[in-house]
Amino acid sequence: MYKLSYYVPEVAKEKTKSALFAAGAGMFENYENCSFETLGQGQFKPIGNANPYIGKKGVIEYVAEYKVEMICRDELIKKAVEVLKEAHPYEEVAYEVIKLEDF
Repeated sequence: MYKLSYYVPEVAKEKTKSALFAAGAGMFENYENCSFETLGQGQFKPIGNANPYIGKKGVIEYVAEYKVEMICRDELIKKAVEVLKEAHPYEEVAYEVIKLEDF
């Protein structure tokens, strides 16, 4: 089992979650569409050949973003990351994948 976490602006939160749920993420035993989200503030400065969804090149941008977390079965994690990247509006998606152990 893995935990997939990513940062997303509110306008794309439900779209990304729905795509991941459709791919099988967020499921545990008799429960589906499971996730946890926290509102926070992200920052970034587009440089070089960036084509930002939000903000302008060379300017630090501050954005209200959600951190969304959900579990994902081993055999689905690679597909889930692909789906996240397709559904997410940012050209560079900030995400992390953590392997979970069962004790």
